[in-house]
Amino acid sequence: MRKICFITGTRAEYGLLSRLVRLVHEDAELQLQIIVTNMHLMLEYGETYLEIEKDGFQIDRKVYMNKPSDDANGIIESMAEEMTGMNKALSELSPDIVVLLGDRYEILVAAEVALIHKIPIAHIHGGEVTEGAFDDVIRHSVTKMSSLHFTSCEEYRYRVIQMGEQPERVFNVGSLGVENIKSIPLMNKAELEKSLNFKFSNNTILVTYHPVTLGGDSVKDIHEFISALGEMNNLKVIFTMPNSDIGRDAIALAIEEYVSQHPDSAKAFVSLGLRRYLSTLQFVKAVVGNSSSGIIEVPSFAIPTLNIGDRQKGRLASKSVINCGTSKEEVLKGLKRCLSEKVQNYTKTCENPYAKENTAECIYDIIKTVNLTDLKTKSFYNLKYE
Repeated sequence: MRKICFITGTRAEYGLLSRLVRLVHEDAELQLQIIVTNMHLMLEYGETYLEIEKDGFQIDRKVYMNKPSDDANGIIESMAEEMTGMNKALSELSPDIVVLLGDRYEILVAAEVALIHKIPIAHIHGGEVTEGAFDDVIRHSVTKMSSLHFTSCEEYRYRVIQMGEQPERVFNVGSLGVENIKSIPLMNKAELEKSLNFKFSNNTILVTYHPVTLGGDSVKDIHEFISALGEMNNLKVIFTMPNSDIGRDAIALAIEEYVSQHPDSAKAFVSLGLRRYLSTLQFVKAVVGNSSSGIIEVPSFAIPTLNIGDRQKGRLASKSVINCGTSKEEVLKGLKRCLSEKVQNYTKTCENPYAKENTAECIYDIIKTVNLTDLKTKSFYNLKYE
Protein backbone atom coordinates (compact mmCIF):
# COMPACT_ATOMS: atom_id res chain seq x y z
CA MET A 1 0.00 0.00 0.00
CA ARG A 2 1.43 3.36 -1.05
CA LYS A 3 1.96 5.72 1.88
CA ILE A 4 1.34 9.37 0.98
CA CYS A 5 2.40 11.90 3.61
CA PHE A 6 1.12 15.47 3.77
CA ILE A 7 3.11 17.96 5.86
CA THR A 8 1.34 21.17 6.83
CA GLY A 9 2.17 24.12 9.06
CA THR A 10 -0.59 26.69 8.58
CA ARG A 11 -4.38 27.01 8.54
CA ALA A 12 -4.39 28.42 4.99
CA GLU A 13 -2.14 25.72 3.57
CA TYR A 14 -4.27 22.92 5.03
CA GLY A 15 -7.37 24.61 3.64
CA LEU A 16 -5.89 24.40 0.17
CA LEU A 17 -4.86 20.77 0.64
CA SER A 18 -8.01 19.52 2.37
CA ARG A 19 -9.85 18.18 -0.69
CA LEU A 20 -6.74 16.40 -1.99
CA VAL A 21 -6.19 14.93 1.48
CA ARG A 22 -9.74 13.58 1.44
CA LEU A 23 -9.28 11.94 -1.97
CA VAL A 24 -6.24 10.06 -0.63
CA HIS A 25 -8.03 9.23 2.62
CA GLU A 26 -10.98 7.68 0.79
CA ASP A 27 -8.83 5.48 -1.45
CA ALA A 28 -8.55 1.98 0.02
CA GLU A 29 -5.34 1.39 -1.97
CA LEU A 30 -3.54 4.31 -0.33
CA GLN A 31 -2.45 5.05 3.23
CA LEU A 32 -2.81 8.68 4.27
CA GLN A 33 -0.23 10.14 6.65
CA ILE A 34 -0.39 13.67 8.11
CA ILE A 35 2.36 15.55 9.92
CA VAL A 36 1.45 18.93 11.44
CA THR A 37 3.88 21.57 12.60
CA ASN A 38 4.40 25.27 13.37
CA MET A 39 1.22 27.39 13.63
CA HIS A 40 -1.13 24.40 13.71
CA LEU A 41 0.23 23.58 17.16
CA MET A 42 0.34 27.09 18.64
CA LEU A 43 -2.40 28.48 20.88
CA GLU A 44 -1.91 32.03 19.61
CA TYR A 45 -2.76 30.84 16.08
CA GLY A 46 -5.85 28.93 17.14
CA GLU A 47 -4.43 25.38 17.46
CA THR A 48 -5.74 24.70 13.98
CA TYR A 49 -4.65 21.06 14.02
CA LEU A 50 -8.04 20.60 15.70
CA GLU A 51 -9.71 21.56 12.40
CA ILE A 52 -7.87 18.70 10.70
CA GLU A 53 -9.09 16.25 13.31
CA LYS A 54 -12.61 17.71 13.08
CA ASP A 55 -12.53 16.91 9.36
CA GLY A 56 -12.10 13.26 10.31
CA PHE A 57 -8.39 12.85 9.62
CA GLN A 58 -5.87 11.24 11.96
CA ILE A 59 -2.74 13.25 12.67
CA ASP A 60 0.17 10.84 12.66
CA ARG A 61 2.86 13.10 14.09
CA LYS A 62 3.09 16.55 15.68
CA VAL A 63 6.36 18.40 15.18
CA TYR A 64 6.63 21.38 17.51
CA MET A 65 8.41 24.63 16.68
CA ASN A 66 8.66 26.85 19.74
CA LYS A 67 9.48 30.40 18.66
CA PRO A 68 11.32 32.19 21.50
CA SER A 69 11.27 35.60 19.80
CA ASP A 70 9.68 37.46 16.88
CA ASP A 71 12.90 37.94 14.92
CA ALA A 72 15.35 36.04 12.72
CA ASN A 73 16.98 34.31 15.68
CA GLY A 74 13.63 33.05 16.94
CA ILE A 75 12.60 31.74 13.53
CA ILE A 76 15.94 29.98 13.00
CA GLU A 77 15.85 28.35 16.44
CA SER A 78 12.34 27.07 15.70
CA MET A 79 13.54 25.66 12.36
CA ALA A 80 16.35 23.81 14.11
CA GLU A 81 13.82 22.29 16.51
CA GLU A 82 11.60 21.33 13.59
CA MET A 83 14.45 19.58 11.77
CA THR A 84 15.05 17.27 14.72
CA GLY A 85 11.34 16.50 15.10
CA MET A 86 10.74 16.08 11.37
CA ASN A 87 13.67 13.68 11.12
CA LYS A 88 12.12 11.50 13.83
CA ALA A 89 8.64 11.71 12.27
CA LEU A 90 9.70 10.78 8.74
CA SER A 91 12.02 8.04 10.03
CA GLU A 92 9.15 6.44 11.94
CA LEU A 93 6.44 6.89 9.29
CA SER A 94 8.67 6.02 6.31
CA PRO A 95 6.30 7.40 3.64
CA ASP A 96 6.67 6.53 -0.04
CA ILE A 97 6.12 10.14 -1.12
CA VAL A 98 5.77 13.48 0.68
CA VAL A 99 3.37 16.19 -0.53
CA LEU A 100 4.33 19.81 0.21
CA LEU A 101 2.58 23.03 -0.73
CA GLY A 102 4.07 26.46 -1.03
CA ASP A 103 7.04 28.30 0.28
CA ARG A 104 7.19 28.77 4.04
CA TYR A 105 10.27 28.12 6.16
CA GLU A 106 8.75 25.08 7.88
CA ILE A 107 8.16 23.56 4.42
CA LEU A 108 11.80 24.19 3.53
CA VAL A 109 12.91 22.18 6.59
CA ALA A 110 10.48 19.37 5.76
CA ALA A 111 11.83 19.22 2.20
CA GLU A 112 15.43 19.06 3.41
CA VAL A 113 14.67 16.18 5.75
CA ALA A 114 12.69 14.26 3.10
CA LEU A 115 15.51 14.78 0.59
CA ILE A 116 18.18 13.34 2.91
CA HIS A 117 15.89 10.38 3.67
CA LYS A 118 15.54 9.81 -0.11
CA ILE A 119 11.77 10.27 0.02
CA PRO A 120 10.40 11.73 -3.25
CA ILE A 121 8.65 15.08 -2.89
CA ALA A 122 5.60 16.31 -4.80
CA HIS A 123 5.52 20.11 -4.66
CA ILE A 124 2.41 22.22 -5.25
CA HIS A 125 2.47 25.92 -6.27
CA GLY A 126 6.06 26.03 -7.48
CA GLY A 127 7.37 28.47 -10.09
CA GLU A 128 5.63 31.50 -8.63
CA VAL A 129 7.35 34.80 -7.86
CA THR A 130 6.94 36.98 -4.75
CA GLU A 131 9.76 39.49 -4.70
CA GLY A 132 8.85 41.02 -1.33
CA ALA A 133 9.33 37.88 0.77
CA PHE A 134 12.11 35.37 1.35
CA ASP A 135 9.41 32.81 0.64
CA ASP A 136 10.38 33.39 -3.01
CA VAL A 137 13.82 31.81 -2.52
CA ILE A 138 12.36 29.07 -0.33
CA ARG A 139 9.81 28.17 -3.02
CA HIS A 140 12.50 27.75 -5.68
CA SER A 141 14.69 25.78 -3.26
CA VAL A 142 11.85 23.34 -2.57
CA THR A 143 11.34 23.02 -6.33
CA LYS A 144 14.93 21.84 -6.75
CA MET A 145 14.48 19.27 -3.97
CA SER A 146 11.24 17.93 -5.48
CA SER A 147 10.66 15.31 -8.16
CA LEU A 148 7.04 16.07 -9.07
CA HIS A 149 5.64 19.56 -9.63
CA PHE A 150 2.06 20.81 -9.75
CA THR A 151 1.88 24.45 -10.83
CA SER A 152 -1.12 26.76 -10.85
CA CYS A 153 -0.70 28.13 -14.39
CA GLU A 154 1.32 27.60 -17.55
CA GLU A 155 3.67 30.52 -16.91
CA TYR A 156 4.75 28.92 -13.64
CA ARG A 157 5.09 25.51 -15.26
CA TYR A 158 7.53 26.99 -17.74
CA ARG A 159 9.50 28.65 -14.94
CA VAL A 160 9.90 25.33 -13.10
CA ILE A 161 11.17 23.76 -16.34
CA GLN A 162 13.45 26.77 -16.75
CA MET A 163 14.98 25.81 -13.38
CA GLY A 164 16.07 22.46 -14.84
CA GLU A 165 13.10 20.23 -14.04
CA GLN A 166 12.03 17.61 -16.58
CA PRO A 167 8.91 18.77 -18.49
CA GLU A 168 7.17 15.40 -18.14
CA ARG A 169 7.28 15.83 -14.35
CA VAL A 170 5.79 19.33 -14.31
CA PHE A 171 1.99 19.61 -14.50
CA ASN A 172 -0.16 22.73 -14.85
CA VAL A 173 -3.19 21.77 -12.77
CA GLY A 174 -4.57 25.15 -11.66
CA SER A 175 -5.11 26.27 -8.08
CA LEU A 176 -6.51 24.03 -5.36
CA GLY A 177 -7.85 27.16 -3.66
CA VAL A 178 -9.92 28.19 -6.67
CA GLU A 179 -11.28 24.66 -7.00
CA ASN A 180 -12.29 24.72 -3.31
CA ILE A 181 -14.66 27.59 -4.06
CA LYS A 182 -16.64 25.33 -6.38
CA SER A 183 -16.61 22.24 -4.18
CA ILE A 184 -17.18 23.53 -0.63
CA PRO A 185 -20.77 24.39 0.38
CA LEU A 186 -20.69 28.01 1.51
CA MET A 187 -22.68 29.52 4.37
CA ASN A 188 -25.55 31.93 3.77
CA LYS A 189 -25.37 35.44 5.17
CA ALA A 190 -27.50 34.84 8.27
CA GLU A 191 -25.62 31.65 9.16
CA LEU A 192 -22.27 33.35 8.68
CA GLU A 193 -23.17 36.46 10.67
CA LYS A 194 -24.25 34.27 13.56
CA SER A 195 -21.04 32.26 13.39
CA LEU A 196 -18.85 35.38 13.27
CA ASN A 197 -21.00 37.44 15.64
CA PHE A 198 -20.59 40.21 13.08
CA LYS A 199 -23.07 42.09 10.89
CA PHE A 200 -22.06 42.85 7.32
CA SER A 201 -22.77 46.28 5.88
CA ASN A 202 -22.74 47.51 2.29
CA ASN A 203 -19.19 48.70 2.95
CA THR A 204 -17.40 45.75 4.54
CA ILE A 205 -13.87 44.72 3.62
CA LEU A 206 -11.74 41.70 4.56
CA VAL A 207 -8.13 42.42 5.53
CA THR A 208 -5.19 40.02 5.66
CA TYR A 209 -1.86 41.76 6.24
CA HIS A 210 1.36 39.75 6.63
CA PRO A 211 4.92 40.89 7.37
CA VAL A 212 7.17 41.76 4.42
CA THR A 213 10.28 39.69 5.05
CA LEU A 214 12.48 41.14 2.30
CA GLY A 215 12.88 44.91 2.15
CA GLY A 216 10.23 47.29 3.41
CA ASP A 217 9.38 48.14 7.01
CA SER A 218 6.48 46.07 8.34
CA VAL A 219 6.06 48.23 11.45
CA LYS A 220 5.89 51.48 9.49
CA ASP A 221 3.71 49.92 6.77
CA ILE A 222 1.05 48.58 9.13
CA HIS A 223 0.73 51.93 10.90
CA GLU A 224 0.36 53.70 7.54
CA PHE A 225 -2.33 51.18 6.64
CA ILE A 226 -4.20 51.50 9.93
CA SER A 227 -4.05 55.28 9.63
CA ALA A 228 -5.62 55.06 6.17
CA LEU A 229 -8.42 52.85 7.50
CA GLY A 230 -9.14 55.50 10.12
CA GLU A 231 -9.80 58.04 7.36
CA MET A 232 -12.54 55.92 5.77
CA ASN A 233 -16.11 56.68 6.80
CA ASN A 234 -18.75 53.98 7.38
CA LEU A 235 -16.27 51.18 6.75
CA LYS A 236 -16.59 47.80 8.48
CA VAL A 237 -13.53 45.57 8.65
CA ILE A 238 -12.93 41.87 9.25
CA PHE A 239 -9.27 41.09 9.95
CA THR A 240 -7.57 37.71 9.75
CA MET A 241 -4.40 37.77 11.80
CA PRO A 242 -0.93 37.51 10.23
CA ASN A 243 1.25 34.43 9.85
CA SER A 244 4.16 33.46 12.08
CA ASP A 245 6.88 35.48 10.36
CA ILE A 246 9.50 38.03 11.35
CA GLY A 247 7.61 41.21 12.34
CA ARG A 248 4.31 39.46 12.97
CA ASP A 249 3.84 40.73 16.52
CA ALA A 250 3.89 44.43 15.57
CA ILE A 251 1.20 43.86 12.93
CA ALA A 252 -0.97 41.85 15.31
CA LEU A 253 -0.70 44.56 17.97
CA ALA A 254 -1.68 47.31 15.53
CA ILE A 255 -4.72 45.31 14.42
CA GLU A 256 -5.77 44.61 18.01
CA GLU A 257 -5.52 48.31 18.85
CA TYR A 258 -7.64 49.27 15.84
CA VAL A 259 -10.30 46.72 16.74
CA SER A 260 -10.38 47.91 20.37
CA GLN A 261 -10.91 51.48 19.15
CA HIS A 262 -13.64 50.45 16.67
CA PRO A 263 -15.59 47.72 18.50
CA ASP A 264 -18.78 48.31 16.51
CA SER A 265 -17.19 48.19 13.06
CA ALA A 266 -14.17 45.90 13.24
CA LYS A 267 -13.40 42.37 14.36
CA ALA A 268 -10.24 40.24 14.21
CA PHE A 269 -10.00 36.46 13.91
CA VAL A 270 -6.96 34.31 14.56
CA SER A 271 -8.39 31.87 12.02
CA LEU A 272 -11.67 31.92 10.13
CA GLY A 273 -11.16 28.41 8.82
CA LEU A 274 -11.61 27.57 5.16
CA ARG A 275 -15.41 27.47 4.97
CA ARG A 276 -15.98 30.71 6.89
CA TYR A 277 -13.20 32.46 4.96
CA LEU A 278 -14.64 31.55 1.56
CA SER A 279 -18.16 32.30 2.77
CA THR A 280 -17.06 35.76 3.93
CA LEU A 281 -15.81 36.57 0.44
CA GLN A 282 -19.42 36.43 -0.77
CA PHE A 283 -20.43 39.41 1.38
CA VAL A 284 -17.49 41.84 1.35
CA LYS A 285 -16.88 44.65 -1.15
CA ALA A 286 -13.12 44.05 -1.40
CA VAL A 287 -10.18 42.13 0.03
CA VAL A 288 -7.30 44.29 1.20
CA GLY A 289 -3.72 43.52 2.28
CA ASN A 290 -0.83 41.51 0.89
CA SER A 291 -1.93 37.87 1.03
CA SER A 292 -1.63 35.44 -1.89
CA SER A 293 -5.31 34.61 -1.46
CA GLY A 294 -6.18 38.09 -2.68
CA ILE A 295 -4.35 37.29 -5.90
CA ILE A 296 -5.35 33.66 -6.40
CA GLU A 297 -8.79 32.94 -4.92
CA VAL A 298 -10.53 36.29 -4.49
CA PRO A 299 -10.96 37.10 -8.23
CA SER A 300 -13.33 34.11 -8.49
CA PHE A 301 -15.79 36.06 -6.31
CA ALA A 302 -15.86 38.96 -8.79
CA ILE A 303 -14.71 41.51 -6.21
CA PRO A 304 -11.58 43.70 -6.25
CA THR A 305 -8.38 43.05 -4.35
CA LEU A 306 -6.25 45.92 -3.10
CA ASN A 307 -2.74 44.43 -3.07
CA ILE A 308 -0.49 46.60 -0.90
CA GLY A 309 3.28 46.81 -1.30
CA ASP A 310 5.76 44.35 -2.79
CA ARG A 311 5.07 41.14 -0.86
CA GLN A 312 3.24 39.61 -3.85
CA LYS A 313 5.21 41.42 -6.54
CA GLY A 314 5.76 39.15 -9.53
CA ARG A 315 2.65 36.98 -9.25
CA LEU A 316 0.38 36.62 -12.24
CA ALA A 317 -2.83 38.47 -11.34
CA SER A 318 -6.35 39.02 -12.58
CA LYS A 319 -7.33 42.50 -13.79
CA SER A 320 -9.48 42.71 -10.66
CA VAL A 321 -6.30 43.14 -8.57
CA ILE A 322 -5.33 46.76 -7.89
CA ASN A 323 -1.77 47.40 -6.71
CA CYS A 324 -0.75 50.28 -4.48
CA GLY A 325 2.17 51.44 -2.37
CA THR A 326 2.38 51.32 1.42
CA SER A 327 1.99 55.00 2.33
CA LYS A 328 -1.19 56.24 3.95
CA GLU A 329 -2.01 58.35 0.90
CA GLU A 330 -1.52 55.48 -1.56
CA VAL A 331 -3.57 53.05 0.54
CA LEU A 332 -6.36 55.61 0.99
CA LYS A 333 -6.49 56.24 -2.74
CA GLY A 334 -6.53 52.48 -3.40
CA LEU A 335 -9.34 51.86 -0.91
CA LYS A 336 -11.52 54.54 -2.45
CA ARG A 337 -10.84 53.18 -5.91
CA CYS A 338 -11.71 49.59 -4.88
CA LEU A 339 -15.00 50.68 -3.34
CA SER A 340 -16.00 52.89 -6.28
CA GLU A 341 -18.97 51.87 -8.37
CA LYS A 342 -16.82 51.82 -11.50
CA VAL A 343 -14.36 49.26 -10.13
CA GLN A 344 -17.07 47.22 -8.43
CA ASN A 345 -18.84 46.84 -11.78
CA TYR A 346 -15.64 46.22 -13.75
CA THR A 347 -14.45 43.34 -11.55
CA LYS A 348 -17.65 41.42 -12.25
CA THR A 349 -16.30 40.73 -15.76
CA CYS A 350 -12.71 39.79 -14.83
CA GLU A 351 -11.43 36.24 -15.28
CA ASN A 352 -9.28 34.32 -12.81
CA PRO A 353 -6.07 33.01 -14.47
CA TYR A 354 -5.72 30.34 -11.77
CA ALA A 355 -9.03 28.61 -12.51
CA LYS A 356 -8.83 25.10 -13.96
CA GLU A 357 -11.05 22.04 -13.74
CA ASN A 358 -10.34 18.93 -11.61
CA THR A 359 -7.20 20.25 -9.89
CA ALA A 360 -7.27 17.92 -6.88
CA GLU A 361 -8.19 14.89 -9.00
CA CYS A 362 -5.27 15.51 -11.37
CA ILE A 363 -2.77 15.65 -8.50
CA TYR A 364 -4.34 12.63 -6.80
CA ASP A 365 -4.24 10.51 -9.97
CA ILE A 366 -0.57 11.27 -10.54
CA ILE A 367 0.71 10.74 -7.00
CA LYS A 368 -1.24 7.47 -6.85
CA THR A 369 0.10 5.98 -10.07
CA VAL A 370 3.52 7.53 -10.69
CA ASN A 371 6.52 5.21 -10.69
CA LEU A 372 8.18 6.09 -7.39
CA THR A 373 11.48 4.42 -8.25
CA ASP A 374 11.92 6.79 -11.18
CA LEU A 375 11.44 9.78 -8.86
CA LYS A 376 14.40 8.99 -6.63
CA THR A 377 16.85 10.36 -9.18
CA LYS A 378 16.55 13.21 -11.64
CA SER A 379 18.63 14.81 -14.34
CA PHE A 380 18.88 18.50 -15.13
CA TYR A 381 16.80 19.63 -18.10
CA ASN A 382 18.65 22.11 -20.29
CA LEU A 383 16.66 24.62 -22.30
CA LYS A 384 17.78 25.09 -25.88
CA TYR A 385 19.26 28.48 -26.55
CA GLU A 386 20.66 30.27 -29.56
